[in-house]
Amino acid sequence: QVHLVESGGGSVQAGGSLRLSCAYSRATSSNGCMGWFRQAPGKEREGVATIYSGDDTQFYADSVKGRFTISQDNAKNTVYLQMNSLKPEDTAMYYCAADWEFCRGGLCCSQLGDEYNYWGQGTQVTVSS
Repeated sequence: QVHLVESGGGSVQAGGSLRLSCAYSRATSSNGCMGWFRQAPGKEREGVATIYSGDDTQFYADSVKGRFTISQDNAKNTVYLQMNSLKPEDTAMYYCAADWEFCRGGLCCSQLGDEYNYWGQGTQVTVSS
């Protein structure tokens, strides 16, 4: 059984930083995808960043490029999202997602969207102006 647990959310002022963590348990050592998604009130969930564990290939939404960085520590089964220069429009519930069954490369991870197999419960990020 797979569990994903996010942490690190909170409230910050615009221009501030937060680092989200996603600790996961899994039953396979296969390479796969980890992703961060977010959903703001009244909006659809959107992909923020993805990473493929096999080669660290990363993809970012245009809205966060240059400000957010996704990384992983395979030894700790943890994926991170470093968020800098936060803006009020980054306010959302942030979700961690994982899939070890479908993709064998980073581009595929970026295209999975809602097809990720496993999801965390989310952590709230609020950015005030």
